[in-house]
Amino acid sequence: MTDETDTTVDGSTRRETLKYGGALAAGTALAGCSELVGQETPAGSSSDDGTYSVTMAPAGTIELESPPESVYTDLTHHAGMALAVGRGDAVNATWGGDRFGPIWNNYLERLEGVSVEWSGLPNSFNLDKELFYELESDLHLADPAYMTWMDSLTRSDITDIEENVAPWFGNTFSNTHGSPPEEWADVYEYYTLWEIFEQVANLFGSEERYRALADIHASVLTSIEQNRPSPNNRPTAVTLKVVDESLWVYPLNAPGFTYAHTRPLGATDVFPDLSSSRQIGYETLAEHDPDVLLVAEMMGHSGIEDVRSTFEEDPVARQLTAVANDRVYAGGVRNQGPILNLFQLEMSAKQLYPDAFGEWPTYTEGPYPEIPTDEQLFDRQRVADIINGDL
Repeated sequence: MTDETDTTVDGSTRRETLKYGGALAAGTALAGCSELVGQETPAGSSSDDGTYSVTMAPAGTIELESPPESVYTDLTHHAGMALAVGRGDAVNATWGGDRFGPIWNNYLERLEGVSVEWSGLPNSFNLDKELFYELESDLHLADPAYMTWMDSLTRSDITDIEENVAPWFGNTFSNTHGSPPEEWADVYEYYTLWEIFEQVANLFGSEERYRALADIHASVLTSIEQNRPSPNNRPTAVTLKVVDESLWVYPLNAPGFTYAHTRPLGATDVFPDLSSSRQIGYETLAEHDPDVLLVAEMMGHSGIEDVRSTFEEDPVARQLTAVANDRVYAGGVRNQGPILNLFQLEMSAKQLYPDAFGEWPTYTEGPYPEIPTDEQLFDRQRVADIINGDL
């Protein structure tokens, strides 16, 4: 470690400015912490002295003396949380880099005065240890267990970066309720997307923004619950991803925030016993013959027309009910942040239940379609105002 990785400000070291509980350094501290292990929701608060304290597995408790100004993020749900509290400019690395920035802005096109400039940022996947020192982040908004799941960092590296640069705080395996690396299993907990977001908002000193957005989210869920068809009148559906010439299907209603835009809709999954992704062929898909095909990761960029053409040209796929009825839709981002979750709930509602929520416009590429005001599930201007701090 060089002197440059431990800079001083007003006589205090960087690590004295960013204080945190020693759960990671201790390794097993959380295992004996009964108030965290087994609890259903994370905890956070702002104290009278201006510090921000939050608790969430697997990182445990961390405390910041001021909101972070430079933030490393692992996957896009964490980057989206910084965006949602008006601090998208703090993100210094995120998943996808050049590829994902334009996708974000294709959603944000519908929010006046809201955009991100992430295309030139380092891709945070498998980032070398040395680059964490170069970034000098105030916060690693990333799941430390997920970081050791990648190839580039060890548990020891996680501790070194925590002690010499900035703390870790985030939760990623809640996306599908997947199993974390064995060394983290005893301290891991699963949360909803919005529970994680609440704690991230607390770290940024943005509790009011969180509450305002959470109210909108609750309103969207209420509208869906009240207006969706009864279970026996809902279509069959499947979420799939097309990778080259391979088809991968994903659960529609499984736990985890990966499915936070489809699970509340309660459509009938043609693969009801699926707990994770599975590769299939056209023949298997034809046997289940869903009414609706949601093609994951297609909203926000080109590619859905190629998928539609491939299905229409295949002698088996063209016989699918969804293909025959033009119900092959560009589906949403799986590791979604709270703002994308609002858009994707609306989008999925229209794709699955057009009679109840209004027709989904034919989409090929580019920005999220314009929706008539009286058919929107949430107020775009209100969301933009919240992000921009006009509460």
